[in-house]
Amino acid sequence: VQLQASGGGLVQAGGSLRLSCAASGYTFSRSNMAWFRQAPGKEREFVAAVSRSGGTTRYADSVKGRFTISRENAKKTIYLQMDSLKPEDTAVYYCAGDSRAILTSPLRSDPTFYDYWGQGTLVTVSS
Repeated sequence: VQLQASGGGLVQAGGSLRLSCAASGYTFSRSNMAWFRQAPGKEREFVAAVSRSGGTTRYADSVKGRFTISRENAKKTIYLQMDSLKPEDTAVYYCAGDSRAILTSPLRSDPTFYDYWGQGTLVTVSS
């Protein structure tokens, strides 16, 4: 089971980035997926989650209206489109999978519910 995140980089405030997370080795289409982030000296925090079908999403209040999570099950990939970036969005971004989710499972913001994690990709937003 592997998750490979990519797409991070340096961007100016107000700019955009698109993160990708490619999965291999497990049944991606049956997993709820999410993005978390961790800034230096801070705890890991929930950013966004998407259901197995892609039909339901959930966002942290801090990114609502600026970030969009999506997935392509045929490509075993999820995305995080980040617009109107702010310096406070600077963090390492991690993708995660909840392979134990069933069809009626809610989208979790608690990282302990996610059993598969990518290695992280750094996003730096300059002011």
